[in-house]
Amino acid sequence: MRSAGLWPGREFGVSAGPPPAAKIPRSIWALGFVSLLMDVSSELIHSLLPVFMFTALGISAFSIGLIEGAAEATALIVKVFSGMLSDWWGKRKPLALLGYGLGALSKPLFALAGGVGLVVAARLIDRVGKGIRGAPRDALVADIAPPEIRGAAFGLRQSLDTVGAFLGPLLAMGLMLLWANDFRAVFWVAVIPAVLSVALLLFGVQEPERKTQGARVSPLRRENLRRLPSAYWWVVAIGAMFTLARFSEAFLVLRAAEGGLPLALTPLVLIAMNLVYAASAYPLGRLADSMSHARLLAAGLLVLIAADAALAWDGHWSAVWLGVLLWGLHMGMTQGLLAAMIADTAPADLRGTAFGFFNLASGIAMLCASALAGLLWDSLGAVYTFIGGGLFGAAALAAIVLRGARSDTA
Repeated sequence: MRSAGLWPGREFGVSAGPPPAAKIPRSIWALGFVSLLMDVSSELIHSLLPVFMFTALGISAFSIGLIEGAAEATALIVKVFSGMLSDWWGKRKPLALLGYGLGALSKPLFALAGGVGLVVAARLIDRVGKGIRGAPRDALVADIAPPEIRGAAFGLRQSLDTVGAFLGPLLAMGLMLLWANDFRAVFWVAVIPAVLSVALLLFGVQEPERKTQGARVSPLRRENLRRLPSAYWWVVAIGAMFTLARFSEAFLVLRAAEGGLPLALTPLVLIAMNLVYAASAYPLGRLADSMSHARLLAAGLLVLIAADAALAWDGHWSAVWLGVLLWGLHMGMTQGLLAAMIADTAPADLRGTAFGFFNLASGIAMLCASALAGLLWDSLGAVYTFIGGGLFGAAALAAIVLRGARSDTA
């Protein structure tokens, strides 16, 4: 007998059938373009930061790993509190506005920074803003989107977000070539799309009314947390294992630079990765609405393991670029899918909290993964960094397969 213990309607071998045609709401499109504009701004800066810190400031790979891991972990951990607050308050958009506003305010600090201290401070402020907006925004997508097209809605938002993630590095590369590697001038340009992002969220997104029943209670109360089912906690665990296998993308940039890629062209790494990510996120999100989530996750892990193998195999440009492209495909296969799985397994009134805990686990894993990746790079070399990532990916794949086998025999 087959059980529903893996994920309801999404076990190995079970398909819910093709979803009915439905129009994606206008506010989902607006949220997607809000993410696009902020990612143009952020990635315009972040695509240059690893090389800037490594070459201009002389920071070690281990320190860069700690900085990047701490920054990303900060964003993910803050999501716990913003998610819970959005559930308690019953409103998502004001918190999203605060988060995007902090992101916009951090951008001038990168241009004004005279040393590593202000760069790190700006990075952390930017990631705090990302943390504040992340869980409420994802919960808002789940609130707005009809359940039968939730995978497509998350895929669309992620796809538009990722379009920004490759337009930003593309713009950075062009401006670096135009302005003779003037980092600060490039960083000032990032202020413009950040401000536009906040304006679009303010005027272009309408939050649906949420009915409140009785007095507000803390989502952290024991009886509320017990309402989060075991299927949800399994997604949290798998998401953390994915993050351990996928450390900061700064190491992709460093791998390409190690292979001889010129300074001004290093943003090409994130452009290539995010181009594949953007092109694949929406169609694969639609696919997730009609096929086994476990099978799609397992396929995404196989692609990530292949990416790590290519990046570890050889520093030649052909192997590096193959690894970068496979990395982007893996992201398109799994990131929107994991968000849809959280939305599917969590009660509607606890979605912000559910996304928050998911991102707390992923944030801790990101800090550990990036620090370990930097330590391996400094002590043993780049090859062992990617071998380590592949081993974590294999462990996550084994966990998914074992879970599926247990469901099949239950």
